[in-house]
Amino acid sequence: MTQTTAVDEPRFTKLEEIRTLAVIPLYSEDVPNWAGLVGASRATAYSDASTGKVPTVRVGRRIHVPVPALRRMLGDLDAA
Repeated sequence: MTQTTAVDEPRFTKLEEIRTLAVIPLYSEDVPNWAGLVGASRATAYSDASTGKVPTVRVGRRIHVPVPALRRMLGDLDAA
């Protein structure tokens, strides 16, 4: 039997998965994303983005988080 995830549960992301990327989605259920990295729900992710708690950039209609800024926020010592 396969296990399904809840709709409001993002894919878990590891810092190693995003080190070479320029941006990652704020929230996504199937690719590395900010909400999965910090363990936030969809509602929390969009709330934090709208209040400026997390740096974001818009690409079309999608909201992304710049990886270098995110790595600095997380205390990654190799961040540029």
